[in-house]
Amino acid sequence: MEYWYLLPISIVIATVANGAGIGGATFFSPLFVIGLGLEPTVAIGTALITEVFGFLSGVTAHFRARAIDWKVAGMLLATSVPAAAAGSIVGQRLEPTVLKAILGFGLLLIGFSFIRHRSHEIDDEEIIHGIGVTRPYVVRKVVTADGSTYEYKLCRRNEGRIASAIGGLFVGIISTGLGELNTYALVKRCRIPSRVTIATGVVVVAVTALVASVTHLIDFVAQGSAGIDTIIKLAAFTVPGVIIGGQFGPQVSRRVPEAPLIRSIGWLFLAVSALTLIEAL
Repeated sequence: MEYWYLLPISIVIATVANGAGIGGATFFSPLFVIGLGLEPTVAIGTALITEVFGFLSGVTAHFRARAIDWKVAGMLLATSVPAAAAGSIVGQRLEPTVLKAILGFGLLLIGFSFIRHRSHEIDDEEIIHGIGVTRPYVVRKVVTADGSTYEYKLCRRNEGRIASAIGGLFVGIISTGLGELNTYALVKRCRIPSRVTIATGVVVVAVTALVASVTHLIDFVAQGSAGIDTIIKLAAFTVPGVIIGGQFGPQVSRRVPEAPLIRSIGWLFLAVSALTLIEAL
């Protein structure tokens, strides 16, 4: 029962992460490194495993809401999955201090990007005329369970694949980055409605994190790492927490205004980034 308090913390983190389309490991990695003093490789591996369960729970909730664009998800997964596997192998061979520094700088960039975030919800005129859309494009339509209809043009597909590959690489190395880059590519660059982006991003992050976590576990077992015991003890409380929290995420994305939520998370990331960099230095 040493880590019992991680259960309620995990519920809150999973609710926010699934509601904003952000990888839960973005919160868990610094929590484990700074709060619990774990080695970065153990912290990142545990964060990825926890994130998988939280986002798989979120996938079921977004699936019931019928807000996922499966075509877009498949397109992004084609590049994020192999990149995540490669990143996991690289991350296992980096020095702990280097990993802390990379994590700190990564959170710093994410924090600034979130603070500068502006709402990207678009009106019907923009959807009809495809403002900011370059040819060739594919028209997509998603009708959610509550009757909301989202019609948009899928553009800049190669740019989205590249962003997904870079995000997948960082997921493997420091457990975070994919959800944020996907949000940028889909919402900011292609103007896909945020509700669809978040639901689709949850699927992409869940599958990519699964691949990265399996790669980490295989490497742990191959090296006979003692950290596997710590991972099991932590996961005993974080996994049930994120499964519960994952069911609340779609309620957040539907009811909480996007801009205040994202900016608040940005300030939190800046604070965690500062602590992580101090720890590394």
